Amino acid sequence: MRKTLAIAALAGSMAVTGLAISSPAQAASATTASAASSAGTSWGRFFSSDYKAYTFGETWKSHGKVFTKWYGVDKRGGKKGWVWFEVYRNGRWVKFNKAWDGKVVGTWSGRGIQKVYTFSCWAGKFDNCGKKYRIY
Repeated sequence: MRKTLAIAALAGSMAVTGLAISSPAQAASATTASAASSAGTSWGRFFSSDYKAYTFGETWKSHGKVFTKWYGVDKRGGKKGWVWFEVYRNGRWVKFNKAWDGKVVGTWSGRGIQKVYTFSCWAGKFDNCGKKYRIY
């Protein structure tokens, strides 16, 4: 009987100690996550399906506005690379794209954005498109 009580007390003590230790750790990770979202998230290299074009960049939120700076790369001359962005904003999806030849840097921003997906294509708006990735 005494052994059972001692084991139960020891187990309860360890559980309380474990909760006390994990609580500051969880708070620290939550603080780090919120700091990372305001600092920005790097993403990419997201390739077209034939690996002839790719995009990469950074997305961050500041003062209620989401910003994206992206870079596009493909071989200069010949066919163009395309980047697509699909944005969930104010309850609806908005899609837009940009074509480039060679190397390019682009930016865009907006308010009320909850989700952002991107993918890259090469040789046409809808040709040789790669996988879709969530970047925000």
